[in-house]
Amino acid sequence: MILLAEHGGEFSLRELARRVEVTANACYRHFANKDALLMALAAEGFRRLRANQAKAEEKAAKDSRLLAGGYSYLHFAHDNPALFRLMFGGIQSRGRSEELEEASRASFDTLKMAVAHVQGKQVDDSSVSRAALRAWGLVHGLSHLLLDGLLEGQGEDPLILAESALQEAVDQVGLYNYPSTGGHHE
Repeated sequence: MILLAEHGGEFSLRELARRVEVTANACYRHFANKDALLMALAAEGFRRLRANQAKAEEKAAKDSRLLAGGYSYLHFAHDNPALFRLMFGGIQSRGRSEELEEASRASFDTLKMAVAHVQGKQVDDSSVSRAALRAWGLVHGLSHLLLDGLLEGQGEDPLILAESALQEAVDQVGLYNYPSTGGHHE
C-alpha cells in the first residue's frame, strides 16, 4: 500500500519485488500481472471501506448510523487517496476480477442495508436502491471534491467542510427519505 500511496498505480512489479525484497519472479506466483495486483488492492480497499463504515455505524446512535457511515466514507477517502482513486478509477476500465466485483458489491450492499434500516423497508425495495444511490452520489462527490483540492480556500478545514455539507444535505433535503416520483424532478 505504501508503494501505491507514493506512486498511484504507476509502479512496476519489479519495483514492488525490490521493495519487499523478493525476486522479480516471486510476484508472479501470486499475481498474473500488474492489473491482477491492482484489482486485488482495490478489492482490499473496498473491504476496508466496508469495515470502517460498519464500525462507525455500530458506534453511532441508532438515528445517526447512516450519517456516521457517510463520515467514515469521507475519512477513508481523505486518509487513503491513492487507494480510493484506484478503487474507483482506471482499474475499472480494464475489467474487474470476481474478487473486486464481490468486494465492491458488498460495500454497496452495506449502504443499502443501512438505508433500508433508516427507511424501515426491506433491502430489496427499489426505493432503498434509489436512496442508496443518492447517498452514495453525494458522499462520493464530496470525497472527490476533497481529494481534488476543490474544497481548499473556503475558510475552514476541507474535511470538516465536506462533513458539514453532508450533514446539511441530510438535514435539509432529507436525502434518505424523500419520496421518489419515478421521473425527473423539476
